[in-house]
Formats: sequence, C-alpha cells, structure tokens
Amino acid sequence: MAKSPSKQDAKITPAKQEAQVTPGAQVKPKKKSWLLKIVLALLVLAGGGGAAWYAMEQPSAAPEAAVPQEKPPVFVTLESFTVNLQPENGDQYLQVGLVLKVAEPAAVDAVKLQMPEVRNRILLLLSSKKASEISTVAGKQQLSTEIMNEARQSIRPQKLQQGLISVFFTSFVIQ
Repeated sequence: MAKSPSKQDAKITPAKQEAQVTPGAQVKPKKKSWLLKIVLALLVLAGGGGAAWYAMEQPSAAPEAAVPQEKPPVFVTLESFTVNLQPENGDQYLQVGLVLKVAEPAAVDAVKLQMPEVRNRILLLLSSKKASEISTVAGKQQLSTEIMNEARQSIRPQKLQQGLISVFFTSFVIQ
C-alpha cells in the first residue's frame, strides 16, 4: 500500500528536498563560494606582496652588478723640465711643467718605478724641438702626444702602457 504524505512531509521545501536527496553534502553552496573567494583573495594578496618585495630588492642590487663603477684617474706630477731648444734665432730654452693622467694605481707604480727613464726620454724629446714648432696650440698638442708616446715606451709591463691616458702642461715658457 501506498503511503500517503503526512503533514511533516508536506512542510519540506524544494531546497530541503535537494539537501535530503544529496547525501554527504553538508556545506551549503553559499559557504563554498565565500570560502573560494577568500582563498583567491589571499593568494592574490600574497602574490602582490611577493612581487612588491622582489621589485623593491632588485633595483639596489642590479645597478651594482650591471655597471661597474669607474675608478677616478690618478695624476702624477713630474718635476719641471728646463731644456735648451734647437737654435733658430739665437739661444732659446723651454721650461715646462707636466702632469700625467693615469687610469689605475698599477700604472702609477709602473711610471714611478721607471721615472728616470721617463724623464730622460722626455728631456731628449724636448731638447730636439725648435721654438717655432711648439709655440702654436697645434704644436703643443703634437708635443703632448709625443711626450705620452715616449712615457708609454718606458712603462713595463707592456699591458700597463695603455694606463697612461694623457699629458697635461701645467706651465709652458719659451725664452
């Protein structure tokens, strides 16, 4: 015989029927969606925090590794030179002060070790010049290049020769 529905069975709503029909489903669908939203929000926040930390740490380390800092040049002052120039219109002499611009301390040490030879080469070069050759700006620039070449030939080991960058005149008097 068929059982007739009782009053308690009549009070069951469709949602209660679904809950009764699906055994083992104890969490309501609304609770699942809130839990999923919270977990996703935490993951997004954690990822954002990690990305921010990474971005804050990288700029301070990257430039140091990517771009080596250049060392400032070293200037080596030589004692002044006084030489007789090649005669043109009587006796003339040159008094000149020089400073060598050197790229690294190892090259400075090499220049200082060879200073007698450096000075000798420069003295011979200066005394071979005529006043008319070195009185113009172009002549002084040419003389500077020649002095640098002479000084480089004195520096040992040879790999340090490129450490001599340039020569500067601090005084230049022709009489």
